[in-house]
Amino acid sequence: MRVVVTGAGNVGRHMANDLRLRGHEVTVIDQDPGVVDRARKEAAAGVDVILGDACEPWVLDKADLATCDVLVAATGDDEDNLVTSLLAKQEYGVPRVVARVNHPKNEWLFTSQWGVDVPMSPPHILTALVEEAVTSGDLVRLLKLEGGQVTLVEVTINEASPMAGRALYELRLPQDSAVVAILRGGHVVIPQPETQLVAGDEIMAIATPEVEDAIRSALMEPA
Repeated sequence: MRVVVTGAGNVGRHMANDLRLRGHEVTVIDQDPGVVDRARKEAAAGVDVILGDACEPWVLDKADLATCDVLVAATGDDEDNLVTSLLAKQEYGVPRVVARVNHPKNEWLFTSQWGVDVPMSPPHILTALVEEAVTSGDLVRLLKLEGGQVTLVEVTINEASPMAGRALYELRLPQDSAVVAILRGGHVVIPQPETQLVAGDEIMAIATPEVEDAIRSALMEPA
């Protein structure tokens, strides 16, 4: 897979190196000469680092963006990330565009209208991870998928749950939702109809936002 990453700061630099070590072809773009020098010194073998503004088409041409599979707009500037995402999708036809959202108040802008397939908001991800670590008996939204049309959610079963001690086939989930994994004692349990749920299980499910409350009710509220 060929990936172009815009922004060679800590996030972009480490992402590029990690992707390269996983066997992908990676190009990084940044307009700050000092940042580019550091990126070149720390780059994994095979990572191509380009000096230039990723909002400029000639720079994207230099990175051969039209041949890439994924663009990751990972700069610290939301406006730059949006402009680059739009160019990547509309002018270069990049199949997959992932964009970093630096300020949560801007997240509503990061949609398919701006060429963004997957918005990633570090503040929201950190909040979800904190909630996941300390919350039991409530639903935690971990990740948005498909431009927010689908979410990955987690509910931790407690002793009061009506599903504790019952088989998964007894769970009545709403449409547009499915249990995809059960985390139990540090292990991943592949959900089967006969899998018995126990207190402490972390139920991972995918669902549309509209049915999240129904999932929580099915797992935590008596019938």
